[in-house]
Amino acid sequence: MQTAEVLKGFEQYLVCEEREKATVEKYLREAEGFLLWLGKRKLTKEESVAWKEMLAGKRYTPVTVNGKLAAINKLFLFLKKPECRLKYLKLQRRLFRNGERELKKDEYLRLLEAAQRLGRERTALLMESICATGIRVSEVKYLTVEAVRAGCVEIALKGKIRTILIPGKLCRKLLKYAKKQKTASGEIFLTRSGKSMSRRQIWAEMKTLCHEAKVPASKVFPHNLRHLFARTFYKACRDVARLADVLGHSSMETTRIYLISTGAEYTRQLERLGLLC
Repeated sequence: MQTAEVLKGFEQYLVCEEREKATVEKYLREAEGFLLWLGKRKLTKEESVAWKEMLAGKRYTPVTVNGKLAAINKLFLFLKKPECRLKYLKLQRRLFRNGERELKKDEYLRLLEAAQRLGRERTALLMESICATGIRVSEVKYLTVEAVRAGCVEIALKGKIRTILIPGKLCRKLLKYAKKQKTASGEIFLTRSGKSMSRRQIWAEMKTLCHEAKVPASKVFPHNLRHLFARTFYKACRDVARLADVLGHSSMETTRIYLISTGAEYTRQLERLGLLC
């Protein structure tokens, strides 16, 4: 098959697996890159290993490499070439989080204030909705007028359904905004043309607040709001299992990644042990 035919079939395969739109797009990008690299050579285990070695030479992070491997291994299954599958890189469990990328609560509040000053009501409410509920940016579409009136939203993802409660204050804000936008039903956050907001669009709108809020751009992206929610929620209840359910994680190991402290926090904990004269 030609590359275009393979990619079209692979896309249908992923859609049938009910993969998220963003995942489908990422896997297709990685698959196209691999197929272009392979060219007219026959797909063999030796070639797939050579591709993996090529990635290692490009100084990608192990996490990035494993992300590419996940996409290509799925491609191999689609092509009925399971013998070409590659082993993932072993990752040492992270002990500390990069403090330079951690969004703190006061920085989040500055972003909200900046959005209000600049008249970006939708952006401010979007950030509050993600940060106050812990939903993924891809799940914003589930915030409908009907869900907000009910005070909870049911999210169907990866074959699972989870219920997220919406704080009363946020419900009132969302309904007021929907009424202002003359949205009587359906999704609350829409573009001017009435379409769902994309992940890229939400990301871009948040980035425009960095200068006004005096918050480093490296800290400002939708998923960081979810991390802030997770850390704040855990400090309040100290229940990893409950937090995993709220976030929709299948494994608590994934949830623990959200709770990794920075090196500075760990240093302070060591100092409080009182083991130094």
